[in-house]
Amino acid sequence: MTAPSGTVRLTVGQALIRFLVNQYSERDGAEHRLIAGAFGIFGHGNVCGVGQALLQNELDPAADGGELPYIMPRNEQGMVHAAAAFAKSTNRMQTWACTSSIGPGALNMVTGAALATTNRLPVLLLPSDQFATRVPDPVLQQVENPQTLDTSVNDAFRCVAAFFDRVNRPEQLFPSLLQAFRTLTDPADTGAVVLALPQDVQAEAFDFPVAMFRKRVWHVRRTPADTASLDRAVELIRAAERPLVVAGGGAIYSAASQELREFAAATGIPVADTQAGKGAINADHPQSVGGVGSTGGAAANHLAERADLVVGVGTRYSDFTTASHTQFKNPAVTFVNVNVRAFDAVKHSAEMVVADARETLAALTAALDGHTVSPEYAAEVAAQKAAWDAASYAASHTGHGPIPAQTDVFGALNELMGDDDVMINAAGSMPGDLQALWRARTPVQYHVEYAFSCMGYEIPAALGVKLALPESEVVAIVGDGTYQMLPMELATIAQEGVKVIFVLLQNYGFASIGALSESHGSQRFGTRYRTGGSGHLQEGVKLGVDIAQNARSWGIDVIEVSTIDEFKEAYRSAAASDRATMIHIETDLCGPNPPSSSWWDVPVAEVSRIESTARARAEYVTGRASQRHYC
Repeated sequence: MTAPSGTVRLTVGQALIRFLVNQYSERDGAEHRLIAGAFGIFGHGNVCGVGQALLQNELDPAADGGELPYIMPRNEQGMVHAAAAFAKSTNRMQTWACTSSIGPGALNMVTGAALATTNRLPVLLLPSDQFATRVPDPVLQQVENPQTLDTSVNDAFRCVAAFFDRVNRPEQLFPSLLQAFRTLTDPADTGAVVLALPQDVQAEAFDFPVAMFRKRVWHVRRTPADTASLDRAVELIRAAERPLVVAGGGAIYSAASQELREFAAATGIPVADTQAGKGAINADHPQSVGGVGSTGGAAANHLAERADLVVGVGTRYSDFTTASHTQFKNPAVTFVNVNVRAFDAVKHSAEMVVADARETLAALTAALDGHTVSPEYAAEVAAQKAAWDAASYAASHTGHGPIPAQTDVFGALNELMGDDDVMINAAGSMPGDLQALWRARTPVQYHVEYAFSCMGYEIPAALGVKLALPESEVVAIVGDGTYQMLPMELATIAQEGVKVIFVLLQNYGFASIGALSESHGSQRFGTRYRTGGSGHLQEGVKLGVDIAQNARSWGIDVIEVSTIDEFKEAYRSAAASDRATMIHIETDLCGPNPPSSSWWDVPVAEVSRIESTARARAEYVTGRASQRHYC
């Protein structure tokens, strides 16, 4: 059939791929291919639709306007994590598309979608769906709802997606794609974008307008602060005696690090960081006071306790940042929140500055010209910083033995890695130790996913980060619990010849939840690995799972070490290699960990027959007494 003039006859899958190839993002004059490539696991839902279109593109990319690189991963959740990590590493200017079959393949992506949306990271998910015609219903892997025929498992994405649509007709594809890409490139609304594609529609041909496939540049806006909002913020900062900046992920995604450093240097206002914001200001900056909140350090937390003004820059104020609403103890504390998202800017009854972080910080520095904190406060900030620098160094160089502490591994890594190398982590006790102890020298160096804190993120994330930053040494720190959740992208990494380093901490249990359980009266129940005959509170015989040998079976090199000196030598070997390498080291399940200076709300059973639980409940009631709304 000949397509009418000004149109081209393509299947929906083919039109989709041609559209993706021609989408670009732009900010500050720098232009990027928005969708850098596609991950895909094929089944009957997409193998002959989107899969065929990707094959056609690989065989003749010029016909589509360029190539969309394809990588075959091993797990649908893993490929979404890789796409999210890629997006994070490019400051949300690029991402990857992920295509799956219907049913279990699609549902495997829901966790990854939630991670992306919670972290405000753009990913494009293309789950296949049941037949739009419904002629062969119920098809393989279709879940039937007797109340309505209009839902599928893909409706599970609705509550975790920044944008969701189902393309039931070819005519719907273009308007759906416009809204999808608007969301991907909107700093305030970005997250997981989900286009559910019925498998029959993917293969259906239509005469699409040629203009649909023109090069389209999506300009990522920098919204300046309105004059009135800026004036109110300046007035509050000038009036404050003990101001504190809390830098979140938005300070990094907006590339505001230089402006943040200049603002802090000019005003003397100390800058604390969240997990997502660590590295926005370099750790050796005189005003950098480290992590704040439940897993923060003593310097930032002591300053936060007495702060009369908190300036949040690009933070969503998770419960870890606010120590479950107990960190900012000054009864008179007020907030100024700089955020592109009004939803986050309004938190804690703040003076809202709904604007780009970089633009706002530059404007604040100019408006506050000549204004600095008092000499007394400046001296206090310097003293707190010096004391915590010494304490954190000691906590990461304990010399603990005979089994090393994981904090000693972190101290060694922090010194071995270069400024533009990337450390990755997400779950367990490690993010807490890392936020307290890691001294990030650049915005790229610290990559900890702690909005969703998803076990299994680290291994696929290493793939995504390396694709985004091929010149950086990429190091993923993986606990043995996390490893057992999602190791299979090691095969993808070996398949693609991607050079990354994994640091596997083997402690035969769940250290984070074990410590939390013990401190809250539940005696580490269900957190140690055990053999079949041993009780849940007994240490028993160590479980005979050989993670080092398992990792070798995926196709990567493994170096097993026992001491910190051996670890350092292994790291140098891994860095010199051109192959993916895992360094396997056993660490102490029970710490030691950095000194705690804050609280986190984990409710303890109000009544119990267990004495340890009853004691923990009394401590919990005491801790909760200082909770309040900041209003």
